[in-house]
Amino acid sequence: MVVGDSLSAGYGLAPATGWVELLRQRLKHQSLNYRVVNASITGDTTRGGLSRLPQALAREKPAIVIIELGGNDGLRGFSLKFTKDNLSKMITLSQQAKAKVLLLGVQLPANYGKHFGKKFQQIFVDLANQHQIASVPFFLEGVAETREMMQPDGIHPSTEAQPLILDNVWPELHPLLNTLQTPAQ
Repeated sequence: MVVGDSLSAGYGLAPATGWVELLRQRLKHQSLNYRVVNASITGDTTRGGLSRLPQALAREKPAIVIIELGGNDGLRGFSLKFTKDNLSKMITLSQQAKAKVLLLGVQLPANYGKHFGKKFQQIFVDLANQHQIASVPFFLEGVAETREMMQPDGIHPSTEAQPLILDNVWPELHPLLNTLQTPAQ
């Protein structure tokens, strides 16, 4: 189950072209029988994700939870502690539901300031270490810094960027899939 914001919900993309849909296709192509639930909502914050996570965990019973949230918190200037606390609670709830967790880190645009940006990015590193979970420190690596890979708004990746995003996530996700004893039907 992917719990994210517009970066995972496929904002501005044609249906079935976002990285989460490409993940579904890759799993099928590799004969890995897993169900992928995209519980991402454009504009979501860590507060929104945290508020809806318990119900989603109960309903979907995921073996793996991919958390891709925090970017909108940063863009809105929420306190770093607020964002970190919410993400930490989401990780804990997922683990209590017996799910493995993959945390996807994001970075803020340079105009938010180098100091704030570095502290923001450190949240994801610290949480991965604290909770001993898999993580991708910057899952838009090779995308966000390449203008041609972004939509005109400069915030959302283009259709062409989606395979690269999946390739950034896959090295951390694939080992988690391999640790599961029985794939979801």
